[in-house]
Amino acid sequence: MRNFMDENFMLNNEIAEELYHKHAANLPIIDYHCHLNPEFIAKDRQFDNLGQLWLEGDHYKWRAMRTNGVEERFCTGNEASDWEKFEKWAETMPYTMRNPLYHWSHLELQKGFGIHKILKPETAREIYDECTAKLRTPEYSARGLMKKFKVEVVCTTDDPIDSLEHHIALKDEGFSIKVLPTWRPDKAMAVENPANYRAYVEKLSHVSGVGISKYADLIDALQKRHDFFASVGCKLSDHGIEEFYAEDYTDTEIEAIFNKVYGETNLTCEEIRKFKSAIMVRFAIMNNQKNWTQQFHYGPIRNNNTRLFNKLGPDTGFDSIGDFTVAKSMSKYLDRLDANNQLAKTIIYNLNPRDNELIGAMIGNFQDGSVAGKIQFGAGWWFLDQKYGMTAQMNSLSVLGLLSRFVGMLTDSRSFISYPRHEYFRRIMCNLIGTDVVNGELPASEMKFLGKMVEGISYYNAKNFFNF
Repeated sequence: MRNFMDENFMLNNEIAEELYHKHAANLPIIDYHCHLNPEFIAKDRQFDNLGQLWLEGDHYKWRAMRTNGVEERFCTGNEASDWEKFEKWAETMPYTMRNPLYHWSHLELQKGFGIHKILKPETAREIYDECTAKLRTPEYSARGLMKKFKVEVVCTTDDPIDSLEHHIALKDEGFSIKVLPTWRPDKAMAVENPANYRAYVEKLSHVSGVGISKYADLIDALQKRHDFFASVGCKLSDHGIEEFYAEDYTDTEIEAIFNKVYGETNLTCEEIRKFKSAIMVRFAIMNNQKNWTQQFHYGPIRNNNTRLFNKLGPDTGFDSIGDFTVAKSMSKYLDRLDANNQLAKTIIYNLNPRDNELIGAMIGNFQDGSVAGKIQFGAGWWFLDQKYGMTAQMNSLSVLGLLSRFVGMLTDSRSFISYPRHEYFRRIMCNLIGTDVVNGELPASEMKFLGKMVEGISYYNAKNFFNF
């Protein structure tokens, strides 16, 4: 029987152990998609305690706590103290066994704080106090934690109207870790609510200095902000969508649709889809012109619980896996760009695991030999960001594409302590490859290449692909 989470955690044979410890464990981290607050980095936030660090904004933990019967005031809001919230999380922890939160939390305790105790009610106070004492030292500030985990690059997620003042300050300061913005223009295509959309467009007009009264003005304003993002070091865009949009449309139709929604009139479903189709093409053209990589995170159904959405707002743990038919629209969208040589480097992330083989096959249609792995199948995301989801994604990519060209893992996190997810991924990946060697499915004579393959997926592929 193995000890829980020992040095060979997730590594089930000697080849896996060699691949991980020799080729993956000590490489730096490139976290090319996250939701960290850049202000916390610029101002080097010092967290008050472990409860604040762990539970502030973590909807994964909130979902588990609610499921375990914990009242909402111990999850969100200001009614309960940080310790009271942490105490409820500690009570929940034993019930998360076989949920990835059990592994993630203990990895974070081990790698972040050197604590190897099991978190449960009996150890909660001791662990809380020890971690809190460390968090009050300079080595455990926001920047200190990033350095502790050997982070080399992080790409945050930023709206076109954001000032990027904190990215600029970090760049001017010469901070040793690259903190780069990512262009996330979801609100620029969110035409479902005309009043909200007009308010957003007016903000865009203000920050861009472009008067917006027609669709062409909207595109001009977005282009100016796209150029501004590039000047601050942006190399990626990101698009959170339910599904791909690839309707046929004319410029005249899109102009009329913009005028209608800007006039605060509700659009039909067909008009919404046409508008999203048109503006997604414009975004892709901008990305291609700057040699950015575009990311598409598709498939969630958001804000399912209306009562609690109205009370707590978005991103509080009430989103779910969606069920969309995407193959034809995804193909048409990518082909529309490829036909005009306007298809940028692209990463596609699915939320429904049924789409693994769909994406694995689809990306092969648009590889053109210009860049190794130009069209990527993104790492297991959100609900799939766990052992089974990661393994399934890598197996599908292996069978239908080239795992060796995969750009690897990211945190997709708002937390400065979530970097052990990279270690978790690396261990699972090394075990996957090592098991194939042990089973005679990959040649033991090619360990030198397999070691380089592991190093590539862990670090070098992303570094080269994004030109960091």
